[in-house]
Amino acid sequence: MANRSDNGVDVEVLVIGAGVVGIYALHRALEAGFTAQTLEAGDGVGGVWYWNRYPAARFDSESYTYGYLFSKELFTEWKWEEEFATQPEIERYLNHVVDRFDLRRHIRTGQRVVRANWDDDANRWEITTEAGETILARWVISATGGLSVPHYPEVEGLEDFRGEGHHTGAWPHEPLDFAGKRVAIIGNGPSGAQMLPVISEIAAQVDLYQRTATWTTPLNNAPLTDEKRQWLSDNFEQIAQTLTARTNPTGFMHPSAGRFSTDDSPEQRQAFYEEIWKAPGFGKLTSNYWDMTTNREANLEFCEFLANKVRSIVQDPATAERLIPTDHLFGAKRPPFIADYYESFNKPNVSLVSLKETPFVRIDETGIETTEGHRDYDIIVYATGFDFGTGALTRMGITGRDGLDLSTDWEEGPSDFGGFAAHRLPNFFFPGGPHGAGGGNYPRYSQDQIDWIADTLIHARAHGFDRFEPTAEHEESWMTMIETLAPRSIFSAEHSHYYGANVAGKPRKFLLNPGGRAGLHEILDGLTATPDYDGALASTSERVAA
Repeated sequence: MANRSDNGVDVEVLVIGAGVVGIYALHRALEAGFTAQTLEAGDGVGGVWYWNRYPAARFDSESYTYGYLFSKELFTEWKWEEEFATQPEIERYLNHVVDRFDLRRHIRTGQRVVRANWDDDANRWEITTEAGETILARWVISATGGLSVPHYPEVEGLEDFRGEGHHTGAWPHEPLDFAGKRVAIIGNGPSGAQMLPVISEIAAQVDLYQRTATWTTPLNNAPLTDEKRQWLSDNFEQIAQTLTARTNPTGFMHPSAGRFSTDDSPEQRQAFYEEIWKAPGFGKLTSNYWDMTTNREANLEFCEFLANKVRSIVQDPATAERLIPTDHLFGAKRPPFIADYYESFNKPNVSLVSLKETPFVRIDETGIETTEGHRDYDIIVYATGFDFGTGALTRMGITGRDGLDLSTDWEEGPSDFGGFAAHRLPNFFFPGGPHGAGGGNYPRYSQDQIDWIADTLIHARAHGFDRFEPTAEHEESWMTMIETLAPRSIFSAEHSHYYGANVAGKPRKFLLNPGGRAGLHEILDGLTATPDYDGALASTSERVAA
């Protein structure tokens, strides 16, 4: 660590996390002339794409819409191999960005933050790492994201298993040999569904343990042709404008259906659903009828179309019915977009275990026991998702002003402003945290947050301010919007991890921004354009005088 500066800090801007959001935050801070540094818990950069390196991990957002848009040269020089890139290519891309913009010398890997304490008198954060080092910073951007704390199933005996057991969100760097092995996959969300087709090609037996069925649809991936790459390069400005436009609620480039379900006849709707089945990735939602997420009858009709697809693919009728959700509509849980998922259940070495019918009893030294009996395994894969939204922030030992402690103050759910800041948490930003995503393309939303944060720090420096803190009124206004609009969301409070439903005992609080990008910008534009903006900022001399 360099010598402490005259203003009493080691670094002006400290970024926690070197994932997609953290890399961009570091770039913006350095570009603006701040001294900045990043602490990353992993031994490399990439965040979720560093940790989630399980077989078949890949984007389900188009590669070129997920990647950075701040540099035309970067956009045009990186040649994505597929519409939906695999984890190895994603990790290479993020390392390329770090090196191309000379960020690596500002990133310290293997540095897990275990405590963040606000010193109100000194107007700075004291950040402590697992190794016991303390870094003093004026501003902190905690870019730990919503998918950084793996959640394991609540079942007795997890530590007793003597075989290989790994969570998809903390996958080992050394290749895992599945050939000829007996494998259990617990969970059928995106990671479990991605792994099944690949592992079942080489494993002796694969049993997928399912709590509730999900509406899984084809990814419809394809290689990127030279012609498509050239078109992307030639149209960067238009693409960037489309993806970042405030009028684009999803951050994708998918064509709109342009109509409501009621505008078509039943026969026309069935033909349209066939087109949607063939649409890429999130196009199943974004290119669907305008009222698909608000019209229950339309959604039920689409669900029946999907159910018939499952019945036509899966040869065993009983298995097919178990794979068809009966407790939520399409989109009420984050849907996986996967190639050959349903086809995998036609393989003789693949079976489905319904945990509704035969719940867990325990995991023991040799395998898994359910109420149906015991099965031996060599490998258990925990594809059970994350403690979404709040998981990292409530575990980081964050204490703010006037006794604020996120580990206890957020026990009944988070309270924040803009999905990236909070009252009594001065100079601390958490883009991509609770209420820090609006659905759709995550990097496009988080880019909006980082840009606003960086612009605010530049404004503060230019006007002699060294503190930013939302007022209680700012926070209350934002949370009122969240709570008012949340019931209109299609996501299920009973089933979706966006409500924390996958974590036993976690309060069922909506963890996205139901107002989307438009709602975020309305709040931020309204703040920036009023005296309240400078009211949320202060200088040391003003605080002393007060």
